[in-house]
Amino acid sequence: MYNLNSVLIVAILFALILLADLLGLKMGQRVQHKSDSDVKSQTSAIQGGIIGMLALILGFTFNMSIQRYDSRAGAEVEEANAIGTAELRTSLLPAPYDAQAQEAIDAYIDLRLESSHTDLTQVVERRALNVRTSALQQRIWDIGVAAADEAPNPVRTGYFLTAVNDMIDAQGSRLDVLNRHVPPAIFYLLFVFFIATGALIGYSTGLGERRSRVPALVLNLLICLMVFIIIDLDRPRRGVIEVRQDSMEALR
Repeated sequence: MYNLNSVLIVAILFALILLADLLGLKMGQRVQHKSDSDVKSQTSAIQGGIIGMLALILGFTFNMSIQRYDSRAGAEVEEANAIGTAELRTSLLPAPYDAQAQEAIDAYIDLRLESSHTDLTQVVERRALNVRTSALQQRIWDIGVAAADEAPNPVRTGYFLTAVNDMIDAQGSRLDVLNRHVPPAIFYLLFVFFIATGALIGYSTGLGERRSRVPALVLNLLICLMVFIIIDLDRPRRGVIEVRQDSMEALR
């Protein structure tokens, strides 16, 4: 489902809810003459219970997606800080290693920004970016090791190598956060509840003598809008809501 466009998913969900609502309405109209006030009251009570469960699952899923969004935003700041620290500590290296390290880290910042604007579904492009990232990390590390061999100062070169190690760890942590999503099973459960709620609303409407379709339509539309926001929050590099790269841009 992650490879599908979020607008397409919501559109399909909205169509399925409307279809379920229509089928429920037809079923309610068929048994309307067999129903009395007790049946209608019982149906309304069940409908309220299902809507309550739907609200609970919806809130739980929204909380999961917003937490993952916050984690991605925090990981971006942490990586930018780690790179900035490594860049500052290039001045601790002897010449010409300080200039070489500075140039390599500048290229690394550009590469990380390029990776930040690459969709996670672009597998080939991301694989190539990961190879380039690993190669550049190794280059920066080798510059630090070469500087340590030439000028064995455990304080100055050690500080730089520690910062480079933190920078590499920050990139790995951020990649791990980017790959964490709301489990698909929760989305499927949510969709089943939405469709069942639509069918029950239609059924309850069909039992009544007077019918108003506008409130049900508005409710279904708002539900689908909420689903769109949840899915969009769960997709950090596609859609409307994206993690801003302000810290990395400021570092460049």
